[in-house]
Amino acid sequence: MPNVTPVILSGGSGTRLWPLSRKGHPKQFTSLIGQTSLFQQAATRLSGPGFEPPIVITHADFRFVVLDQLRDIEVDPGLVLIEPEGRNTAPAVLAATLAALAEDPDAVLLVAPSDHVIPDAPAFRDAVTRGLEAVEEGRLVTFGIEPDRAETGYGYLELNSVPDQDGRPEELKRFVEKPDADRAEQMLAAGNYLWNAGIFLFAAKDMKAAFEAYAPDLLAPVTAAVEQAESDLGFVRLAPDTWAQADDISIDYAVMEKADALSVVPYRAGWSDLGSWEAVAREMGQDEEGIAAEGPVTAIDCKDVMLRAEDPDQELVAVGVSDLLVVAMKDAVLVADPARAQDVKLAVSTLKEKGARQGELFAMDHRPWGHFETLAAGDRFQVKRIVVKPGAQLSLQSHHHRSEHWIVVAGTARVTIGDEVQLVTENQSVYIPLGMKHRMENPGKVPMILIEVQTGTYLGEDDIVRFDDIYARGQGAKG
Repeated sequence: MPNVTPVILSGGSGTRLWPLSRKGHPKQFTSLIGQTSLFQQAATRLSGPGFEPPIVITHADFRFVVLDQLRDIEVDPGLVLIEPEGRNTAPAVLAATLAALAEDPDAVLLVAPSDHVIPDAPAFRDAVTRGLEAVEEGRLVTFGIEPDRAETGYGYLELNSVPDQDGRPEELKRFVEKPDADRAEQMLAAGNYLWNAGIFLFAAKDMKAAFEAYAPDLLAPVTAAVEQAESDLGFVRLAPDTWAQADDISIDYAVMEKADALSVVPYRAGWSDLGSWEAVAREMGQDEEGIAAEGPVTAIDCKDVMLRAEDPDQELVAVGVSDLLVVAMKDAVLVADPARAQDVKLAVSTLKEKGARQGELFAMDHRPWGHFETLAAGDRFQVKRIVVKPGAQLSLQSHHHRSEHWIVVAGTARVTIGDEVQLVTENQSVYIPLGMKHRMENPGKVPMILIEVQTGTYLGEDDIVRFDDIYARGQGAKG
């Protein structure tokens, strides 16, 4: 059987898992369940014998996070396609299909979101192998999860009969929209309905033919965006003007619900899309009192609660409460009724409307070169802890409104100030006057950590005049 090329979709913002997941660093790149990120778990699950290096589709803001996280788990990054803007899954799948066909006319693709939990990776790979039987017959394959409850938050797949226990591909009768509670109970009892996992397996040439038949309006703009794409620091940027002309539509609506040569592989070995904190609580595991706990938390006389604390220096304590979920971070705390878990995204919208940075950004801000965290801020001053990865460097830049003091606390910094370049080691400091060109680099093999003290009339991240940047960011871009 042919090798499979994974297509990992990783451009979403994940607002339903605020405050841990935010626009600046969404849930697929966080360690929600386990020691590695959901994206890393997906990449690991879809690697090894039988798999080609993946095609990753993501946003420009996450491109270096993608490479760093793949490098950390020693997975070949393959092709990384950069979406100029989110246009939903149909254009993304078509772009990956066309890119794969340009390299191999017989390519077989497995499209999978990067933010799902599938604990039994060998079982899932076995399911993919079973799906290849239908792919060889020219069919498009989707994966259906055997439901263990009457879930109203998922779409369903209706089969002609209750699937056999061998997990072989079954003919799909139809897609079913998210049901109400009564209908969900009926479908659970019927036994021939599976949750729609949003995972697809197909020959690239068959998917292109399906777009030609069912979504021809997408072909011209997406084909042009792929053909006019530009290589940039190892990434492939889809052409923005033509990409913007593609309809914002899901692969389900554009193609899958219209196609007739569809098969479903039933999957029974555990799956979650982590679409709410309630789903996360189930994956965390609950004790006999229904308590799901993660991090430095203490529950006293509580029942049916999820308590999660992300900062090791805090202690989250709940006394005598029930039917509650609490997620505590250094800069934001969520307290919610589990029945309203799907409405957390409303909190994000409200925070954005009131101008609260916590709606989209973390106190820790990730950058291609590392990250920084704001420790203190006040009138005309700000203090940051900056971590620069080995071999990385910030842009050569200046500021109109602030001066800076840098104190190295670990490692060695190579510092450029004007025309002077110097090494600054632990416990040494330098001063960068307002308006002076400057840059910091880490020439060592361990992370370099420094404390930056900013003083001035305006301390926003957009006060940057950039002269040179290895990460090809424009004027005023952060970091």
